Amino acid sequence: MRFVDSIFSSLLKPLDRRSFKASVERHKADAYGKSFGSWDHLVTLIYAQLSGLTSLRGLVAGWNANAHHHYHLGSGPIARSTLGDANLRRPVAVFAELFEALSAQLDRHSRSDGKALLRLIDSTPIPLSRLCEGAAWNGRIRGMKMHLLYDPRADRPCRFDITPANVNDIEFGRATAIESGATYVYDKAYCHYGWWTEIDAADAFFVTRPKSNARWRTVAERPLEQDQGDGFRVLEDREVALASKGDSKLPIPLRLITVQRDDAKPITLLTNDMSRPAVEIGALYKARWQIELLFRWIKQHLRIKAFIGRSENAIRLQIVAALIAFTLLRIAAHLHRVDLPPLRLAQLVASCLFIRKPLAKIDKPPPVNPSKPAPKSPLQREFQYA
Repeated sequence: MRFVDSIFSSLLKPLDRRSFKASVERHKADAYGKSFGSWDHLVTLIYAQLSGLTSLRGLVAGWNANAHHHYHLGSGPIARSTLGDANLRRPVAVFAELFEALSAQLDRHSRSDGKALLRLIDSTPIPLSRLCEGAAWNGRIRGMKMHLLYDPRADRPCRFDITPANVNDIEFGRATAIESGATYVYDKAYCHYGWWTEIDAADAFFVTRPKSNARWRTVAERPLEQDQGDGFRVLEDREVALASKGDSKLPIPLRLITVQRDDAKPITLLTNDMSRPAVEIGALYKARWQIELLFRWIKQHLRIKAFIGRSENAIRLQIVAALIAFTLLRIAAHLHRVDLPPLRLAQLVASCLFIRKPLAKIDKPPPVNPSKPAPKSPLQREFQYA
């Protein structure tokens, strides 16, 4: 009988075991848990994300109940205390490097040649007040932040960071390598004139909203060739310069565009892109909503709201495992050409993790059992022997 991988095994195929092993050795990640290596830990945490298990006891019980499938995953059964110790001690950098490799792999599979690069930047809070009373407080929540650089056209998280809740968002933006020709879209939290100047110097563009206390003087009015966009209308487009009496300087050309949304108040956009039409600038900022939808999807359908460990290291590991699980789902959709919405694919994977069938047919019923005789045709002749 022909061997068929389980759905879970097929999802793990893009993981490069050789490079992962090199990363483990570089960070000495197996120094404290040789009986429960980094690969076992990784597979277990991905299983927790895809299966929807939210407690340490439930995870161990569910994993060990499928022990007959562990061999083909290169793993084995686990103990609750062993998993708890690994969550406390194993370096997060090992899993973070794996995520970066998977993100680059997804980029190769989903790249659209000829399209301009679009990068969305934002952060989402991760409240931990009930879990860690000593977590950082930023005036609204006590916990952490997950920062993300996201490519909406490839549905690909490019880069991430996990910081205490009181770290300013701009710190993640300033630490991000700027890609020439890319357009970075972000909100008011990323207001830093020096960083904006660096983006412009790298031949890249930004689209953002200026702070309400910033003062601008008009340099020139720009005509509106088209003022109607999808769900909004452009009211004005003008070239501006920063009108500051202090030391603040912004020595780059800028445009200020006012947009009237159909169901909300007008907003003002600021950009250093002097060539795109104002309607296209408005559409780029509207696309920023996609990163909000990504955060909502991850929080609702993966596990970064209920944690299986109380230590900061365990929480970070679980967040990185959620991003790895999301990236594996997107790679699988491209590799196997699964034409399903991401939500539907995640739901099917959760219910079929250890079922042996091609991932491309995850939404199809199994074939008819070949050992069962096919129904006879009325035109078929039969030989009868006495």
